[in-house]
Amino acid sequence: MKQLIKTILNKVILVCVFASLFQGCNSDDGVVSCVPNTIVNVSININLPLYSNLNNPGGWVYIEGATAGSRGLIVVRTASGFKAYDRNAPHICPGAETTLYVKNDISIVCDADNSEWILLTGQPTKVANRAPRTYQVYVNANGTLTITN
Repeated sequence: MKQLIKTILNKVILVCVFASLFQGCNSDDGVVSCVPNTIVNVSININLPLYSNLNNPGGWVYIEGATAGSRGLIVVRTASGFKAYDRNAPHICPGAETTLYVKNDISIVCDADNSEWILLTGQPTKVANRAPRTYQVYVNANGTLTITN
């Protein structure tokens, strides 16, 4: 009886080990993310003149600083709230021309390969197949935005 229990336990353990090995072999669809994982923790007061662009939908600003990612952030006001995008191109590894910028107040652009995204949604429209990395944006009653990862 003890031998039977040992055999069953060994088989259960073996199945669990193989299941965990196969779990780690998921496909990545060939997508490589080179966007650095950096700390993002920024608070801004949109009542200040520096951020007055964020008082209307479609308004945007660049945020720079030690805790604003490795290349800074693009913060945009949408019809329903705010979005914060990392300025690293999400589909290619960082290089001299891979810092994202806003063009004509409607799109986000990467000069390295002319990729474009819709500013208000982050949806790719040209070349890139994925949206820029976004961060959580919290708004308090006093007009302070906290952006964090």
